[in-house]
Amino acid sequence: MLEALLAVAVFIILLLLGIPVAFAIIAGAVVGLFAVGSLPMEGLAQQSFSPVGDYSILAIPFFILTADLLFSGKLGAQVIGLATRVVGRLRGGVGMTSVLTNAVFAGISGSAVADATGIGKVVIPWTKRLGYSGGYATAVNASASSLGVILPPSIPMILFASASGASVAAVFTAGIGPGLLGAALLLVGCWLVAWKAGFPRVKAKFTAKRLLIDLLFATPAILIPIILIRIVLFTGIATVTEVSVLAVLYALGVRVLLYRDLNVAQFKKALVNSASSSAVVLLLIMFSSALAWLLTIQEAPQALAETLTSTLQADWLVILAMILILLVVGMFLDISPAILLLTPVMLPVANAIGMDMIHFGIIMVVTLAMGLYTPPVGTTLFISASIGKVPILETARALLPFYGLGLLVVFLVAYLPGLLFIV
Repeated sequence: MLEALLAVAVFIILLLLGIPVAFAIIAGAVVGLFAVGSLPMEGLAQQSFSPVGDYSILAIPFFILTADLLFSGKLGAQVIGLATRVVGRLRGGVGMTSVLTNAVFAGISGSAVADATGIGKVVIPWTKRLGYSGGYATAVNASASSLGVILPPSIPMILFASASGASVAAVFTAGIGPGLLGAALLLVGCWLVAWKAGFPRVKAKFTAKRLLIDLLFATPAILIPIILIRIVLFTGIATVTEVSVLAVLYALGVRVLLYRDLNVAQFKKALVNSASSSAVVLLLIMFSSALAWLLTIQEAPQALAETLTSTLQADWLVILAMILILLVVGMFLDISPAILLLTPVMLPVANAIGMDMIHFGIIMVVTLAMGLYTPPVGTTLFISASIGKVPILETARALLPFYGLGLLVVFLVAYLPGLLFIV
């Protein structure tokens, strides 16, 4: 047990010193393994390479490539145009446009970072030009992009399924209700904040003909989550990896045959960007699995489960403690390594109180998603603030009402799972 604590301590110290997350993780694992003394170093290498051989992990680079292909073309502008036509005239409609656009692209990318970057580059400058504050523009984008990891397909959900042995399709299905609830609450939040601040409305002429044209051009983006994810995957016609490959072929078909805006140079750039992003994720998977293996053989998860269940007699208190741990970890660690590290540690706690594995996975994803836009290491927070050229603290202050909405979703998921069709 002391060896496990030493490994975690080394990881945290290196992380605070600014060492990249993946290298801080593997350094902690190496130190912990040396402290144990009776285990061969080859075991660490085997545990590192084992998870990336999982068939479902192959879906990650293909979903990333799909998002890159679609974000770099005309389709993103068409989706934004449709969302503007639908809600743009309402108070806070520009923020609502960001939420709806993120909700649509969440069904394509599976990545909050991809959504925050691709959509933010378009929506944030546009929002500021219309008279909205920079803090509002960046706060909406930072929080709305978290839908990318809650609505399927979701890369963190694939990682949870890989780490826990759960069905990817089952986790995807359970994420639909919380994702839609989160989107609905964000729409309400956009309206309330804009109404209180007196932000202007967008003067967008609404006609049935214009709406139909926008809908027609944006349909290819809407069809990806509907056809490939909801129908093909959930009916068992194809696995999640096969669906990810079909998504890439679909994206290529849309860009080449429908929009005709993809050339060889753009395709090569998309391949390079996707390969780079995938390499980062796969490295995190490898090194996180090594540290998780070390913690498991030192029985750290069992010790945590026993401590929580013996100290907190009521199940709802154990769940609350789990949420608090996830919130704190999410503030300092990105969602992917957090899931890979915490799943084997906290899953025994969930099992000890009889919690369904899928329910636990959704609690983990939804709670850690808040860390994406929470200081001091919020990824989408920093991306959005950088795009909007807005100070981090100003964006964080503007995010306060959205933090409240995020917590509401977390507690509804945790304590009323049946309401959201999770279990």
